[in-house]
Amino acid sequence: MAVSTAIGNGQWQAHPNKKRKNQTITLVRDLGDFWQSDDVEQDRQVPLNACVVRESHPGTELEYEYWVFVTTHLSSSAKAIIQTYELRPEIEEDYRQIKDFWKLEDFKSTKYNFVVFHIVLVLLGYLFFQVFKTLDGNEKYHRKSLPVLFKNYVPKRKPPTIVVYAGSSFGIFSLLELMDLYASLREEIRVLLRPFLK
Repeated sequence: MAVSTAIGNGQWQAHPNKKRKNQTITLVRDLGDFWQSDDVEQDRQVPLNACVVRESHPGTELEYEYWVFVTTHLSSSAKAIIQTYELRPEIEEDYRQIKDFWKLEDFKSTKYNFVVFHIVLVLLGYLFFQVFKTLDGNEKYHRKSLPVLFKNYVPKRKPPTIVVYAGSSFGIFSLLELMDLYASLREEIRVLLRPFLK
């Protein structure tokens, strides 16, 4: 019914995705009367609109091919319906990453509070990771997932530091600073430090 109504109206507009040059779209309203489910009493209570997509195949036996995207969000335009549908691959990929790599379903307890806490923390971590990737200076992380980043991560090696303390005093030295200090000490003090340096 949506396709025949769209053909009858003839109000086609360009597809919002520039890659789909041979497709046009139109909005068809009030399709709820044609919804059929197992519960006949509920059928007429489902208000539906649809975006009909028409793809032209010039010079072939099949002149046009049609797809119908249905929504209960009655204020959506045809463009909004299609743009929402085109988010689907990204949403599915996000869900796959959250489930497989962020261990969304790896619960350590069956208590409701712990399960909810785990889910909230995983989602917060994932959202912060997405925000981090979009910050200025992080262009190299765009379009990368957590496992790819872990696989390619090379930690920056910092020179080792050593904490030396005696009583209530302490000092933090790099290895080079400690070697310079050790070399400048008298021999009897170096003898006292050797057991600690070993």
